[in-house]
Amino acid sequence: MAITTRPLDSANPDELTAVLTLNNAAVPAVNALTTPELRVLIETSHLARAVVDSDSPAEILGVIIAFAPGAAYESENYAWFSARGGDFLYVDRIIVAETARGRGLGPVLYAAVFDAARAADLGAVTCEVNTDPPNPGSLAFHTRLGFERVGDLTTKGGTVSVALLEARVR
Repeated sequence: MAITTRPLDSANPDELTAVLTLNNAAVPAVNALTTPELRVLIETSHLARAVVDSDSPAEILGVIIAFAPGAAYESENYAWFSARGGDFLYVDRIIVAETARGRGLGPVLYAAVFDAARAADLGAVTCEVNTDPPNPGSLAFHTRLGFERVGDLTTKGGTVSVALLEARVR
């Protein structure tokens, strides 16, 4: 088995369905999406990649979607990082299928993000992790990757609290 990443195809209805299923199974760690919302997210992102086994490239094991500075993206978390300055690549969501967890796919997806940040000459990769409702597994994962907490934010009308994280691009 050879794990690799490839671009997400927003024009492929089967792929959109597979990603939507992964996304909505991960709620509340990520927000639920509709097919049109997911399509727009992929099309407006700087980076949208799937992680797959090269022996079964149609089976999506995980996804990562990230936005560069200046994107037309309405997100309270993205807006917080934007207000601090434009030297970042913001990870809006990373999702690994429950059946594929523990196989090292998260670091593979983040390697693609860090490569894209370097290629765009950006100094940091940013993201948020829910603290209420809590997501301790994601917080520990991001800490292992070198992310540090740079802020906290309460969003969605006070229903969600997040830790805002940043890792410098090396």
